[in-house]
Amino acid sequence: MTDEALDPTAQAAPRFPPDLDMSRPTVARTYDALLGGKDNFEVDRQAAVEVEKLNPGTMQLVQDNRAFLVRGVDHVTASGVRQFIDLGSGLPAADNTHQVAQRSAPGASVVYVDIDPIVLAHGRAILADSPNTTVTTADLRDVDRVLESPDTQRLIDFAQPVCVMFVSLLHCIPDEDDPFGLVDRYFERLAPGSAVIFSHLASDDQTAAQQLTERIHSLGMEWGRVRFPEEIAHAFDSLEIVSPSTDGSAPPALVDCATWRNGSTVPEKRPADPDKKIWEHAAVGFKR
Repeated sequence: MTDEALDPTAQAAPRFPPDLDMSRPTVARTYDALLGGKDNFEVDRQAAVEVEKLNPGTMQLVQDNRAFLVRGVDHVTASGVRQFIDLGSGLPAADNTHQVAQRSAPGASVVYVDIDPIVLAHGRAILADSPNTTVTTADLRDVDRVLESPDTQRLIDFAQPVCVMFVSLLHCIPDEDDPFGLVDRYFERLAPGSAVIFSHLASDDQTAAQQLTERIHSLGMEWGRVRFPEEIAHAFDSLEIVSPSTDGSAPPALVDCATWRNGSTVPEKRPADPDKKIWEHAAVGFKR
C-alpha cells in the first residue's frame, strides 16, 4: 500500500453511518485525537483535553503504546505468525498492524475489529486495495461473532497460529463482563503457537486510578476501569509471557509499554518516574 493510499486527503471521504452519534465521545475517536489524528469530532477533542488535564502525559502515553504495538507486531511476525486479529483496533493511524506485519511478511493476513461504526467507514476506504486485510464491526465480547464472521473466516486459518491483539483495550471492559476471561475464550479456539499482544492501563495508586476512571465515565464513554498490575497479570494465566528485554535476558513479566523490547532500555514494571501514576502495562505471550 502506498503512502498516498494512507493519506486521508487522497481518499474519497468515507460515508458515515446515518445513526452515528456525534454528541458523545467514543474511545476510538478520543484515542485518535490523543494521537494527533484527524478522524475525530470536537466532542472527542474536548474529551482528550479533559483526560490530558487530569492525567498529564496521556498524549505521550498513547504514543508510547502505539510504538509498543509496532514492536510487538514485529516480534510476533519474526516468530513466524502470519495471521492477526486486531481487537478494538481504533481508527487508522501511522504504522497500522497490517503495514507493520506485511513489511516483513507480505502475505500476512489482518482482521481489524472495532465496535465504533466510524472505524468501519474509514477502514474500508483505506483498505480497499489490500486483499489480505479487512475491517469489521463487532463487540469483542461476542467471541463467536468475531471469530465466525465471514471477514474473519475468509482471511484466518484457525488450524494455524493466530495473533490476537488486546492493545489498550480491556480497561474499556467492565468487571462484570470478565475482561480477562475473554482472553481465555479467544485462545481456547486457537492453535498452539498463537500469540497475544497486550497492554492495559495500570496504576499502583488507587486515587489516580479512581479519578481517571470516574472522569472517563462522566464523559459518557463506554469504559471499565484502570486496574492494578496484579489484576492485569491474570490475562496471562494460560499463556507464556516472553522476556520484555530485547536480548531476552530479563525474566518474563508485564512491564511499562515504553520499556518493552525498546532497544537498550531496561524493562521496568512501572515508570521510573514516581510522579507517573498511570501507565500501559504490557506484554507479548504465546499459547504453547
